[in-house]
Amino acid sequence: MPEITFETATAYDFFISLIVLHNPADFGLRPSWAAGVRSRLPAAQREFFERSLPFLGVPLGWLHDLPLPRKDADSVLNALAQIPAAERLPRLTFTAELRPEVRNALLEIAATGRATPAMRALLKAELDNKRHLPPPATLEYWIEAWSNPAAFGEVWLEALRAYHNLYFREEESRLQTPLENGTQQATRLLNELPLPQVIETLTRGVSIAEIQQIRHLTLIPSYWSTPFIFFQRLDGERALLVFGCRPAHLSLAGGGAVPLALVDTFKALGDPTRLRILRFLAQQPLTPAALAGRLRLRAPTVIHHLNALRRAGLVHIRLDADGERRYDLRREGLDEALTTLHNFLDTSEES
Repeated sequence: MPEITFETATAYDFFISLIVLHNPADFGLRPSWAAGVRSRLPAAQREFFERSLPFLGVPLGWLHDLPLPRKDADSVLNALAQIPAAERLPRLTFTAELRPEVRNALLEIAATGRATPAMRALLKAELDNKRHLPPPATLEYWIEAWSNPAAFGEVWLEALRAYHNLYFREEESRLQTPLENGTQQATRLLNELPLPQVIETLTRGVSIAEIQQIRHLTLIPSYWSTPFIFFQRLDGERALLVFGCRPAHLSLAGGGAVPLALVDTFKALGDPTRLRILRFLAQQPLTPAALAGRLRLRAPTVIHHLNALRRAGLVHIRLDADGERRYDLRREGLDEALTTLHNFLDTSEES
């Protein structure tokens, strides 16, 4: 089993929140509320994030390796400003998981300012292999960024500063306590349960076979990623696991008399196709392709339904070492939904 350490820092949610705000439906966030937050940004910064986030992602490895005593948005932005503009793209986006041929193609584009047809085909294949397909124009935006990495690095820092000043600085003030609570919960679980059960509990139903192959695992709580995870291999047999720690009764959007997690669960259960999926999964674990065959649906449609069930905490995901995903029914998710419903009904509402 790997050695376990923890990292509690709001800087991770600084970058993760941008991903969530630009993919609100995937995270169970009201699209209108997310659009309202994005509208605080000037048009140029809004357009930058819409174009660039699909290939930028979250710089987990860079954040983790920063030698800072406190990793909040301010300190991370200061660290980013110290990196020469042309080096920001490779520093933050090159990971141990990136294929060498893709890395070499990007560096060649940066050196020459152009992409050959072979490079375009290679980069398109890389984007097509993503679990969530990015918009069609992402390939051109990606090549454009690497064609002039210095200019891109300047605009990137400017956009991040604008987002921090116009929204995240205020949001950050409420994150520290739930993040610390998430770390404390994980610490308690490690003292009580084997690591595989701890991972499944913290991630609400994800089992990662690859964890058995690493020597050092850092657990990082995130308010904004809930209920999803980010898992990344680093060099030297290290890995990072970002797990959601937002309590079920709290919403990213704040306010509201009804917990959105409860609404999400009953929306998931109110769909006939999703109920059929749960019945199949109650009988045996299945891959999305196997489910698509049984339901006579396209694989992307099945994955859409599985994401909704995952968001509601109703399915387990088994991530095999070869990257294949198998799903099965998470019965404790049904129990959690009923408990949340009872708690809601038994709590009086102030008028």
